[in-house]
Amino acid sequence: MKVLILDTGCANFSSVKFAIRRLGYTPIISNEYSDIVSSKRIIFPGVGTPFSAMDVLKKKKIVDLIKNYSNPILGICLGMQLFCKYSEESKSVKNLNIIKYSITCLNNNLPLPHIGWNKVFSCKKNVLFKNILEGSRFYFLHKYILFLNKYSILKTKYGCKFTAALQKNNFFGVQFHPEKSGTVGLHLLKNFLEI
Repeated sequence: MKVLILDTGCANFSSVKFAIRRLGYTPIISNEYSDIVSSKRIIFPGVGTPFSAMDVLKKKKIVDLIKNYSNPILGICLGMQLFCKYSEESKSVKNLNIIKYSITCLNNNLPLPHIGWNKVFSCKKNVLFKNILEGSRFYFLHKYILFLNKYSILKTKYGCKFTAALQKNNFFGVQFHPEKSGTVGLHLLKNFLEI
């Protein structure tokens, strides 16, 4: 199965690539049209800013291709946030607008960024969380959030409750970094790849 890690020009792909390899797959890193079309799974990695990532997608002319992708796609951290309308981090940038909600700054008088391990809990049953214990800890590193909404499948709390994972059709997103979350993160990635 062809697994593609989407090259946004601003992410550190090594940890995602090694995690996927540990699961027995050989991922490619690309943003070429032909590679995207022929892939069976896409992982949209999560480092950078909305401005820089969307700029790459626009220059490569793959925005509509990503929006219309029909196989499972997983957005990690920023990758998940780009599925939304826009982010307070780059207010002038229109994101992919697949999910009609916006990303806001985590503003609750706690230290930012939110960094480290945090428990997640189900909002609804979902294949992404199959055979993962309720309250499992995942590794977070971010300061922008998506509040809970009808697409939220996992939630967490850092001062306030917010979306830890979401799904809309074939678009899955996680605010945390499964590739840095040890065994439980690998299990979540395995669940995604086996959808």
